[in-house]
Amino acid sequence: MYINVQGASTYCYTGGKAFDPAKPTVVFIHGVLNDHSVWILQSRYLAHHGWNVLAVDLPGHCKSGGEAPSTVEEAAGFIAALLDAAGVQKAALVGHSWGSLIALEAAAQLKERVSHLMLVGTAYPMKVSPALIESSLNEPEKALKMVNVFSRSTLAAPPSVLGPGTWVYGAGMALGRRVLRSNPAVNVFHRGFVACDRYANGEVAIGQITSPVLFLLGAQDQMTQPRAAQGLVKTAQAAGKTVQVANVPVGHHQMSEAPEATLSAIRDFLAR
Repeated sequence: MYINVQGASTYCYTGGKAFDPAKPTVVFIHGVLNDHSVWILQSRYLAHHGWNVLAVDLPGHCKSGGEAPSTVEEAAGFIAALLDAAGVQKAALVGHSWGSLIALEAAAQLKERVSHLMLVGTAYPMKVSPALIESSLNEPEKALKMVNVFSRSTLAAPPSVLGPGTWVYGAGMALGRRVLRSNPAVNVFHRGFVACDRYANGEVAIGQITSPVLFLLGAQDQMTQPRAAQGLVKTAQAAGKTVQVANVPVGHHQMSEAPEATLSAIRDFLAR
């Protein structure tokens, strides 16, 4: 469905079910050069099991208009505006990679309006190599190939995502090209990486959240290695937050490489 957020048309996939603000709501936030489709299994399952789903295309990405966010804080403000526009008082937030930083910052801003916080493939600080930042600007095809090599630990998707035998590397390349082409005015690849690299409020934000938090990490993740999330985990624990850590034996794209394990972790955490 489309919602007017901050004066721009914003696309949210609802999992094939009509949106009902009276139901509990989960907002799915994608990472750099992705869109709502990366959450296909998880969003559809929850939509058919009692939840509202808003799997958003961030501003300036694919089906959503508006200016592509240039900072994590700006994107977090968009998430707050999305909840207001949809008439949602309280929601669970699920974010992947860059989206995990956006979810974290939004949870810090929204406090009690966030019921659960789930950080998938997260790290802090989420530093991006200068070579990758430069390539994303000047040689995006080269950078896209690098990202898809580093992000994947499998060549073919399991049966529950896309279809048996789907070439996940090729699918990732196709998605990245489509997202990049969707905004001819802004290089969303480079802008998203710079936003990740410059975000410096993670430790403060994790101390300000009021919801329980799940860290869902990929044991073979080369983009956001599990050890790079341990600072946030320890800070949250030291601040007395309710923390759960789950690991899946795959790379950075847990949603497609371990879709059922990722769904199970999210579903069980929401049931707490």
